[in-house]
Amino acid sequence: MTVEPPRPLLLPQNRKIRHVQGIYLRNLTLPSLVDTIADDGSKKSGTKFRSFQVHKPPLQRSNSFQDNVLQELQKYSTNWEGASASLRQRTLEQVIVNNSADTFVTLHCASQVEPIYISEIIKDSINPTFCQFDLSVFGPKITRLDTVIVKVWVRRNDFKLFIEEEVNLRSLNYIGKLENHQYSANCILFDLIDGIYSMDLAIEFQKPKPGVTHPTSSYSALLHLSNLDQSIQDALATREELAAQINLLLERRNLAEALQAKEQVILANRYLNSERKILKVSLKRRKDLIASIEARKKGIKSGLESQAKAVDEIEDAQDKLMNCRKLLTNIIGELCGQRRRICEELQTIYPIDPIIHKPLLFTICGLQLPNSFFDDSDEETVSAALGYVAHIVDLLQYYLSIPLPYPISPYGSRAIIQDFISIIQDKQRTFPLYMKGAIRFRFDYGVFLLNKNIEWLAKRQGLKIIDIRQTLPNLKYLLYICSAGSSELPARKAGGIRGLLFGNTTRASGRFKSRNQSNA
Repeated sequence: MTVEPPRPLLLPQNRKIRHVQGIYLRNLTLPSLVDTIADDGSKKSGTKFRSFQVHKPPLQRSNSFQDNVLQELQKYSTNWEGASASLRQRTLEQVIVNNSADTFVTLHCASQVEPIYISEIIKDSINPTFCQFDLSVFGPKITRLDTVIVKVWVRRNDFKLFIEEEVNLRSLNYIGKLENHQYSANCILFDLIDGIYSMDLAIEFQKPKPGVTHPTSSYSALLHLSNLDQSIQDALATREELAAQINLLLERRNLAEALQAKEQVILANRYLNSERKILKVSLKRRKDLIASIEARKKGIKSGLESQAKAVDEIEDAQDKLMNCRKLLTNIIGELCGQRRRICEELQTIYPIDPIIHKPLLFTICGLQLPNSFFDDSDEETVSAALGYVAHIVDLLQYYLSIPLPYPISPYGSRAIIQDFISIIQDKQRTFPLYMKGAIRFRFDYGVFLLNKNIEWLAKRQGLKIIDIRQTLPNLKYLLYICSAGSSELPARKAGGIRGLLFGNTTRASGRFKSRNQSNA
């Protein structure tokens, strides 16, 4: 019993792109160097070149032409009857090597610029079998087409277009399976949902057995189904159009948001760079502050150590300080007593007595000295009296430790006084305290400076002078206050003035010597 060959499920007019789920290529034949074999089995070195260009299947020949080709092939095949197995093996390997290449396939349609399918790359094969795919994901504008453009790309060095064929699915021949078929060179096979189809091969099918026809559907039902399908397709087209519009709006919005985000990123980068600079400066300042703090800690530590030593020294010096304070108090008391004694002795040496029945008129050592009015007075008497006063005032500045603003040179009745601090036009700043042979206004100014010295000494003792022109009354008042006290006067110490003012010993002794020389 003979097995009936399989029949296609799809009618030719119903074959669409959506039914294609695979594509294959068999007997890949590339233009290359072809070696010819002589009738005696020897290999000739004749060369035959083919241009590497787009290959298209040849036109169908007539039966008479095919018979002639068959006779030629039979004649050529007789030349291999005596060939060895090794020669046949080498020839087969050479054919495989010459036609093996890297291959991939792309499918195109007239309504699309880009390919609707790109296969994977099959390496070093003359019968590439590509993975199956699903084209139903495309819209009805593509899946309902019945024509597809097939492009085969091969690579020896670079990928180049080898075959480009526009295929109408209605013209394909159903062969069922891949096995048990002799394929022509560069044969393209299509895998549809009901089996394998070829452009060249064909299988003769037996006519179907007569049978009873059964009604399937009415014309109105088919028309209604067609209208429903058209409505569905219109709805799908509308959905795609709306989706495209929405995508366009989203792209525009995303573009605006992208520009805004880009500006924000630029601004953020600026802030980031600024903050990095601030951070760098802060880190540097922090490092400097840490170093400064460490230095201060060391300084504080050394200071605390010094302070501890100082505290110890202070505690040790407290007793010495108390003793020194007691000693200072005693010395100050003794110093005040010695000053009282000296002032008392000065009053004894240079007695200042009032004149009876003449208020505010005094004599010094028996010599009358008017109060700054010398018109009717004896010149020698006035000069001698002023010399005594000048001597007392000069001694008081040392005993009381109060420097005089106007230095005095007590030369007896020829005493002089100097003014180095007043602003005067006269370049001569030495003024006489004697009347004979002196200019009167210079003498009067010298007496005025002497009275200012007495006022200065009284002011330093806390006294207030009412009239500085009263020379002897003011001096008497000053000596009286300096010698006043409730305690007894201390005894005179050995050494005289050296016991009070050690630093002025040389100057005082020099003045005493000069005074003795002048008296002599």
